[in-house]
Amino acid sequence: MTKAKATYLNGTSEMKRRSSYMKRYWQLYALLTLPIVYFLIFRYGPMYGVQIAFKDFNLFQGINGSEWIGLQAFREVFAMNDFYTTLRNTFMLNILDLIVSFPAPIILAIMLYEIRSKRFKKISQTILYIPHFISWVIIGGIVYQLFGTQSGMVNEVLRTLGFQAIPFLTEKNSWLITYLFAGVWQSAGWGTILYLAALTGVNRELFEAADVDGASRMRKIWHITLPSIRPTIVTLLILNLGNMVSIGFDRPYIIGNTAVREYSDVLSTFVYRIGLESGQYTLATVVGLFQAVVGLVFVLGSNYISKKVTGDGIL
Repeated sequence: MTKAKATYLNGTSEMKRRSSYMKRYWQLYALLTLPIVYFLIFRYGPMYGVQIAFKDFNLFQGINGSEWIGLQAFREVFAMNDFYTTLRNTFMLNILDLIVSFPAPIILAIMLYEIRSKRFKKISQTILYIPHFISWVIIGGIVYQLFGTQSGMVNEVLRTLGFQAIPFLTEKNSWLITYLFAGVWQSAGWGTILYLAALTGVNRELFEAADVDGASRMRKIWHITLPSIRPTIVTLLILNLGNMVSIGFDRPYIIGNTAVREYSDVLSTFVYRIGLESGQYTLATVVGLFQAVVGLVFVLGSNYISKKVTGDGIL
């Protein structure tokens, strides 16, 4: 048999094998249709609008009819003092969130995993999950009702007890603590789902062996529980690092106010002001593109470092 004929036969058998595989599992590929269509329409489709960052965009002329200006808009954005202020605030709030909010679901998941009463565990999980489904508009109202300087419930109690009111929402450092507290309360319970799912795969024989060796509960958590969920922790940490330049609009906009604007003004609110309020769509697109590119760099960089240090990564 010649080499060419052998290659042809191998290729034919490979095609038959793939065809047989597709016929056998076509339902699984059919299920992928909707997510693929979603990403094509809502993720890849909007990329066409990225060229607005390089044009003097006119709403009436459209993208194609607008004049090409190259990097002029980038120079204008990078020369704005407000851009660097909001960039600093975005990094600051995200880093503080990473320090405070990221460990919270890990700790909660381990605590729930260690609870032996199934009834109490289910009740606790339900109570912890509920805040995730509450809109930030409602949460903002709750925050103002609780921590308002003049009429907030907490300050009313403090004044009744003879203490001075604490400016939770009007003093910068107090606002930061309130901001972080609200974020932990809203997201920590929902984040435990991923870690609890990872913990269900832990081999119980490891705990039994540790009991035989006389290991304490903290020792078992440190040497068995945490190493078992390390891949999940690393994956979520990399994704969180990728969002260092991106930040949700609702939370800083609703909880923030003019008194703490020095801290609460972030890139998302900056884009809202220059894009929707001022109608400078080109500058808003520049900031959005900047966030996307820097976020990609952060994801790739953190993934590379994680693979080098821990051996785990997402790519």
